[in-house]
Amino acid sequence: MKPADSEATVPGAPARGGGGLRTGILLVLASGFTFAMLDTTAKYLSGELHVMQVVWGRYVFSLALLPWIVGRLNPIPVARTGNLKLQIARSLMLLAATIFFFTAIRFMPLADATAIAFVSPLLLTVLSIPLLGESVGLRRWAAVAVGLVGALIIIRPGLGVASWATLLPLATAFTYTLYQIGTRKLAQIDPTATIFLYTGVVGALVMSAVVPFFWSTPSASAWLLMVTTGLLGGLGHYLIIQAFRRAPASALAPFSFVTIIWTTSSGYLVFGDLPDAATISGAAIIIASGIFVFYRESVAGRAGGGG
Repeated sequence: MKPADSEATVPGAPARGGGGLRTGILLVLASGFTFAMLDTTAKYLSGELHVMQVVWGRYVFSLALLPWIVGRLNPIPVARTGNLKLQIARSLMLLAATIFFFTAIRFMPLADATAIAFVSPLLLTVLSIPLLGESVGLRRWAAVAVGLVGALIIIRPGLGVASWATLLPLATAFTYTLYQIGTRKLAQIDPTATIFLYTGVVGALVMSAVVPFFWSTPSASAWLLMVTTGLLGGLGHYLIIQAFRRAPASALAPFSFVTIIWTTSSGYLVFGDLPDAATISGAAIIIASGIFVFYRESVAGRAGGGG
């Protein structure tokens, strides 16, 4: 489901050459595919297990990747952070976004939920004003408004299409945006390994405390799929981090929208779901407005002002 993840804006200048950009684009596309497979697996699992159990598996088994990602670094310095409260709050926001989205796809087609959740870049523009002190120009405000219209086209309130489940991708977008803002702040004080460590550990601890209230014994295949969700989730975030270490965020972020293509394809192949005309139209509007926002951020960044 994930829009381009600002967890990747970590200390260390990205490569600016053409090779770095091409590699970054390929990594973003690969991460989008990985996240689409994660969401497809989670939706399939939710037919057998409670959503909370699926989320638990996604976090607990992603910890298996920590030794590979942290590498030979001393775990004690890696665990040191310049802002513990923000690390925990940010990790909880990603956990909330995961719970909201996995619940949404339990009741909605993958493509619909993913398209609505992609209003996150637009919400980031709005919330960056009070939380990051950034300025936003008229053109970006217009893009935000247009993108929200696209979301309304998909939800279609008042036409008997919208349900309580359609609010969940919006909740996903909101909590994921807060997570991104927290990541932007932490990227100035903590290294990648520390940010990744807290993301996995906080989520695993919280879900391990919650999951006994929803537990049912998984089948052997369900255990395998839960392990798969954890590995896919960890791998997807790792690919995003590596992508944004190689190229500027403004150049790579629009390619995250390809995730909608992956989720639409997997939704059709696995569940037989195809988006209707309204969903396709709304998704196209959200994608166009999101790309315009990223473009304006790039222009404003070069000019040193809002746009």
